[in-house]
Amino acid sequence: MQYAISILLSGVSLGGQYALIAIGYTMVYGILRLINFAHGDLFMVAGLLMVYLSANLPLAASIPLVLVLTVLLGFIIERAAYKPLREAPSLAVLITAIGMSYLLQNLALLVFGSAPKSFSSVIALQPLRLFDGALIITGETLTTILASAAIMAGLTLFVNKTKVGHAMLAVSEDRGAAQLMGINVNATISLTFAIGSALAAVAGVLLCSAYPSLTPTTGAMPGIKAFVAAVFGGIGSIPGAMLGGVLLGVIQSLSTAYISSQMADAIVFGVLIIVLLVRPTGILGKQTREKV
Repeated sequence: MQYAISILLSGVSLGGQYALIAIGYTMVYGILRLINFAHGDLFMVAGLLMVYLSANLPLAASIPLVLVLTVLLGFIIERAAYKPLREAPSLAVLITAIGMSYLLQNLALLVFGSAPKSFSSVIALQPLRLFDGALIITGETLTTILASAAIMAGLTLFVNKTKVGHAMLAVSEDRGAAQLMGINVNATISLTFAIGSALAAVAGVLLCSAYPSLTPTTGAMPGIKAFVAAVFGGIGSIPGAMLGGVLLGVIQSLSTAYISSQMADAIVFGVLIIVLLVRPTGILGKQTREKV
């Protein structure tokens, strides 16, 4: 029983990390209808920055600096790579996103090298021991679950209750109409990228605290899985991204523990295919009709 609970908690923790990246995907997609494939690589960059900054600065300075630098990188990517393609065909934007992903990986390879970098956990929270020590919940697991839930709740309130959030909703609904109503569309899009980059940075620090090994390709698979989580939950929906991430993490953990670690990824993608066959818009996605 304790083992099963431990596996579930591990899955929820892993899913929370996927969810943080997936929320960034879903926010950008909701506004631009763009799948930012470089998003997972921002997560990798944040982890590598944390390795070097935490080795030279106290955590109180290195963690905020990682967030600021990752947000700045996301802002630069949006302005340099995506803003000039606002009116371009969607295929051109998609190819640009894939190219930006490989660019970040290769720049990281040149700057940091190909050797895996070790990462010490930045979580100071002590493990929680239950059932007379039979079940141990690590500080990383507790922090990830609490942080993911708090960030999702905060973002949902921000989008639905603030003026800036309403501007995001308006731009996602109709960019042209939003501009006619006086909304600064470019600033709104840049802010969305900045928020998504900050979430990738938080996910990078949390995931690397739990799995302390980093390479320039570390963000590739988590980025793909986070995209799967966003589609799974209903891309465009913040609660859907959270739900999809958690379910994805739980499925992966259960598959690894009870079936096969080598088959875990295949099972995850197989479940996604089944869900999309039954509900193409995802679990919390809404059916939309295109006007002709």
